[in-house]
Amino acid sequence: MNAPTVTRRPLPVALAGTPLAQEVAGLDLCVHCGFCLNACPTYLALEDENDSPRGRLVLMRALAEGTVALDDTGVGTHLDRCLGCRGCETACPSGVPYGALLEATRATVAGVRPLPWQARAILGVFGRRPLLRSLLAVLRVLRSSGIASLLSRLPGRLGQANAMLASTAPALPPRRGTATRAPEASARESVALLTGCVMHGLFGHVHDATRRVLVTNGYTLSDASGQQCCGALHAHAGDRDGARTLARANIAAFEQSGATFIAANAAGCGAMCKSYDHLLSDDAAWAARARAFSGAVRDTSELLAAAGPVAGGPLALTVTADNPCHQQHAQRLVREPALVLAAIPGLDVRALEDADQCCGSAGIYNLIEPDVAARVLAPKLVAIVATGAAFVVSGNPGCHMQIGAGLARARRVQRVVHPIELLDASYGRRD
Repeated sequence: MNAPTVTRRPLPVALAGTPLAQEVAGLDLCVHCGFCLNACPTYLALEDENDSPRGRLVLMRALAEGTVALDDTGVGTHLDRCLGCRGCETACPSGVPYGALLEATRATVAGVRPLPWQARAILGVFGRRPLLRSLLAVLRVLRSSGIASLLSRLPGRLGQANAMLASTAPALPPRRGTATRAPEASARESVALLTGCVMHGLFGHVHDATRRVLVTNGYTLSDASGQQCCGALHAHAGDRDGARTLARANIAAFEQSGATFIAANAAGCGAMCKSYDHLLSDDAAWAARARAFSGAVRDTSELLAAAGPVAGGPLALTVTADNPCHQQHAQRLVREPALVLAAIPGLDVRALEDADQCCGSAGIYNLIEPDVAARVLAPKLVAIVATGAAFVVSGNPGCHMQIGAGLARARRVQRVVHPIELLDASYGRRD
């Protein structure tokens, strides 16, 4: 017997022409089943239905229908508290595009309710390349001098920020020199690395490792000069215009590279770049170019899984993997990151309880909402310590810094490491 056809009436949208109006059809997909509740870190931490995906979708509908004003502070608070981790999308049986709805709602609300000054300041810096490079240079000095580590002992936001900075120092001994294609690796396509902003400024050692690992697995590297911040921070905060400006600059830069693929070793940046086609879908001059760009973006784990990856030398370390939300939920990558670690002989990978839960980083969330971010992080730290692993594996800079700072301020000895660093170190053992 065929299931009955359900015809949903169009929503009476009171905000014609806004980003929320463009995405409002997605609200009809929610059947309020509640499967999203236990997948939502803010609901688990705050135990408030308004701070769950289901509750926020109800608030979004009220905004769309005009029964609640855009400048309603209560609604704004619950929307601001969302991490945007998209764990609810993985749990949702109805396919609600929660991430797109959240960003559209925030962009609509931002038209009448300005972002907090801290958010405006941070986004302003990230949107101006010379200013951002200067700031990151200062941060590298604070890190290398040990000042950041010293200040991390202070209470409050200042101590937290410096603990995050200190955690970006390499956790493994540096591997020097260049890499050559492994004899068992096939020659593969050309790849241009998405260097990003925080990754470029504070995780240059991960970029170096990424380039060596890609070459070992047969990829040819191309340069894409003129890159900007990917725009993820802007899009998540509701600054859609800022995100679109950065997206156009990146599309133009990678078109010049001539590379077949765009490699992202930061999960949040990769997820954002894969959504450029959606971000610029209504821009006639850029829509087709954005589709081509998004179609070429690959997480480094995807590229390595396609290549094998080549097995490395033995690395006798204990690790636990905490795959970033924007890798496992937004990009739906689980098998590929596991294959990267499986290519390392001797690596003891220990299961992490509730590894699908967010760590509380979420871009600049932990700087704007530090109390909620700390409550979200707390159970993850307990789970990490319980594994007894020496290293936590994470493929996203925000998660790296959030977890690293939490461990340091809890006086734990575990360090956070990027999976590509581990594979690179393993390749060093076979040289």
